[in-house]
Amino acid sequence: MFRGTSGTIGLIVSGVIAFVLLGDALLRAGIGETLLLAPWILLVLWLVYVTLYASHVTITREGAVVQNYLRRTTVPWGRVADIRMRWQVVFVLTDGSEVKAYGGPVAGRPARVGPRSGAGEGRRVPPALRELGIIQDAWESERAESRPDAPIARQWDIPALVALLVIVVGAVSAVVGAI
Repeated sequence: MFRGTSGTIGLIVSGVIAFVLLGDALLRAGIGETLLLAPWILLVLWLVYVTLYASHVTITREGAVVQNYLRRTTVPWGRVADIRMRWQVVFVLTDGSEVKAYGGPVAGRPARVGPRSGAGEGRRVPPALRELGIIQDAWESERAESRPDAPIARQWDIPALVALLVIVVGAVSAVVGAI
């Protein structure tokens, strides 16, 4: 699975902040007030999850699974004509359309050349290009066995939507209970 490091860090930091806020509310105000406050903090945490962490690229023997926010697209290797990197990984399909991956390897800024870098040293390959190479290698090795007419599947991230539904129900009950 390929996912941006900043999304993982953002989710961990947000989770710790949510835990501290809910723990503080529990200690200061008690369980009743904490249960009224929890849905709102969890809603913000859910938004951080969706915007920063949920998007990723997964490769399998059959193809690539690209999740962008709450939408998941499964692209069989036989339908992929090219894989390239612009700002993020882009799967160019045989029909000319593109599937852009908002999560996964992203092109970073170029490495700075400092005074310590010698002329004979090999340049370090950026992680995004190394991960792009792994994806391209999987595509190269599996595309001959994949059907070129295999369907592209698109579906919603059901577990994330169920979590949102539970949080919204909690928020509505907190508002109705506070009135």
